[in-house]
Amino acid sequence: MQQIPSHFHFEKSRHVLIFATMKISLLTVGKTDVDWVRKGLETYSSRLVHYVPFSVCEIPELKNTSALTKDQIKDKEGTILLKNIKPSDKVILLDEHGKEFRSVEFAEEIRKMACGGKDIVFIIGGAYGFSQAVYDRCDGKMSLSRMTFPHQMVRAIFAEQLYRAFTIIKREPYHHE
Repeated sequence: MQQIPSHFHFEKSRHVLIFATMKISLLTVGKTDVDWVRKGLETYSSRLVHYVPFSVCEIPELKNTSALTKDQIKDKEGTILLKNIKPSDKVILLDEHGKEFRSVEFAEEIRKMACGGKDIVFIIGGAYGFSQAVYDRCDGKMSLSRMTFPHQMVRAIFAEQLYRAFTIIKREPYHHE
């Protein structure tokens, strides 16, 4: 049996109700076209729907950007990202300057966010990061690691960590410490 920290409170019936009423989305810039990454993302997305309504929304990469500056690209991507967020959503950016969590800590954060009653949107930005408007709209930032990963790979890694968080919350035998 895995060890759950004593501060991690779990009431099965209450969490089933909370997770059934909130939705979690992963919003990304660009398609997932690397085959093994897409398969990993599909694997964990299909597992997640057993715990919470989960979806992935991929906004198209911008076309004809050679004449644009990095800031112009971020601004255009930011405008599209913001159009895909509701005012009531809790928005968390996956950002290299965000807070890092151990898996059990991330599970606790998910549990706390679920109690807030809002849908949660996690965003993976484009190659140059986020526009200031997206940073201004976000409710928090998290980092998966101090290392840099390809943006497509982050999709599968994040989906696995979200799945792991739900198995920790439900005390299922997936996570080992």
